[in-house]
Amino acid sequence: MRTSLLMMALTGIFACSGRNRNRLSDRVGVCTSPSKAALVKEAGGYHVEQNLTDFLAPEKDESVFEKNLESMAPTGIPSYSTNCFFPGDVRIVGPDADHERALRYTEVAMQRAQAAGIKVTVLGSAGSRKIPDGFSPEEAEEQFVSLLKRMGPIAKKYGVTIAIEPLRHQESNFINTVADGCRLARKVNHPNVRVNADIYHMMQEGETPQAILDGGREYICHVHIAENARRTAPGVDGDDFTPYFQALKKIGYRGVISLECSWKDFDTEVKPAIDEVKRQLQSIDF
Repeated sequence: MRTSLLMMALTGIFACSGRNRNRLSDRVGVCTSPSKAALVKEAGGYHVEQNLTDFLAPEKDESVFEKNLESMAPTGIPSYSTNCFFPGDVRIVGPDADHERALRYTEVAMQRAQAAGIKVTVLGSAGSRKIPDGFSPEEAEEQFVSLLKRMGPIAKKYGVTIAIEPLRHQESNFINTVADGCRLARKVNHPNVRVNADIYHMMQEGETPQAILDGGREYICHVHIAENARRTAPGVDGDDFTPYFQALKKIGYRGVISLECSWKDFDTEVKPAIDEVKRQLQSIDF
């Protein structure tokens, strides 16, 4: 009952936040913790994106999740999305892959995501998907696709989309580009398994906006952003993201943008960063 009441309250927050949000410049949020959620709203953010393992706590008692959910209720801003899907000890590829544990974890995570009003769960999880030395990359890919084919129906049951996150090669030896992510999503072939286009990782890998155009609205369901050289917040080094934004506009992107950055002082930097992303989006009328 307690979780149901909190869900109703958070659903109301999301409904209010969703009014008149037809422009992407009105759907800019930040990856952060519940303790910073009210500050994000005050800075003009649309949503917060939280660490799934910490916030939804799929392998912990329901009371832990309820306490986390309760902490969001007074903030007045929705938790639209999560990242960090699996902790590193939930292995999903390699000889010690444990798909049954991963599926139990996913069932609870998606159930709690629905209760929290979360729409997208980003699956980066570099530690979980690291291909061990000497293990066949082809077999790892088969394992990954097989698992996602089983995770998709669970996500659909709870109205959540799983977004495969490509990561730069310094952080992951598997799925480094949006092109990689889209290719695997096509192999999974489930409407609730799509791709996160992280513009920071795209720039680090030298991937152009064409990858967004190639993935299209069918596959690109979520976006992360940070500056290229130091993963700083938008506006610090002056990176121009408009070519990527123009590609998103061209495909008719309807998701959100989450700032996933390194911060020197979150409290003072978050508003200028949100404002800079909005400014660049508004410069192309998006």
